[in-house]
Amino acid sequence: MSAPAPLTLVTGPQEFLADRAVAVIVAAAKSADPTVEICDLAPGALAPGTFAELVSPSLFGAAKVVILRDIQDLEPGQGEEVKRYLADPVDEIVLVLTHPGGVKGKALLEAVQKFKPAVVDCPKLAKPGDRAAFLRNEFRQANRKITDEAAQLVADAVGSDLRELAAAASQLLADTEGTVDETAVGQYYTGQAEASGFTIADLILDGRVAEAMVQLRFALDTGVAPVLLVSALASGLRNLGKAAAAGPGARAADLGMPPWLLEKARRQARGWSPERLTRAVLAVATADAEVKGASADPAYALEKCAVALSQR
Repeated sequence: MSAPAPLTLVTGPQEFLADRAVAVIVAAAKSADPTVEICDLAPGALAPGTFAELVSPSLFGAAKVVILRDIQDLEPGQGEEVKRYLADPVDEIVLVLTHPGGVKGKALLEAVQKFKPAVVDCPKLAKPGDRAAFLRNEFRQANRKITDEAAQLVADAVGSDLRELAAAASQLLADTEGTVDETAVGQYYTGQAEASGFTIADLILDGRVAEAMVQLRFALDTGVAPVLLVSALASGLRNLGKAAAAGPGARAADLGMPPWLLEKARRQARGWSPERLTRAVLAVATADAEVKGASADPAYALEKCAVALSQR
């Protein structure tokens, strides 16, 4: 692991990627010197003069990593302290600054960029295709492969939280060998593909509620987290709604969906009126809250949601 750059700017709104970038820098610094001191600070934790004290040269030349998060929230005087340090940095110090992007703190951001920091971009991954690409990259980093279909299935089942997606990728990597495909993804979530969260969601959205109930109970009995099942159902419902609203002439690329997923969503959308779709969204939102603590019985909350979605 190579030593970290003396100055790194981590920029962008995706907090998970920013946290990971900072963690990589800290790990590199500890690899180079296990005794390195780590100072991780938010602007609210800084009293006047604190930053200048932290980055002042040590009498013993001790290595230090100073992480200053959310520099857009620094007081003007604190921003001046940062700029003064950048004009005369200390060799033993690694400075990491984070900024979420946007116009707030732009003047300080531009001042930092003049010192040519190493830059780590952490963009928001808003589209389903972005999340699938994130999963594929997780596998690529581990010298493994996941098929496009399997990556999309995991993204649909887990949702938009990158921490959960990264955890899912990590566990798939640990529990499987070779290329991960749709079957492996289903087996990972449930012990058998037929009871995966996205399969249960498809059964419910197809109107096959009796079959869905059997698979739902099996999934819960074999340890599938209720929140994953709700996430898969919410994802399927979003895709159904997008397909219904876009009409038959829409292209998969325009909707940020792979063709196979759009075809499935269009098939499921038949027979769904706007009123029914609205009721379904409310039912899934209620179930989401209930499995996250608003109800003492997550299994009942899921079954109640499945029944509500079956009503035309």
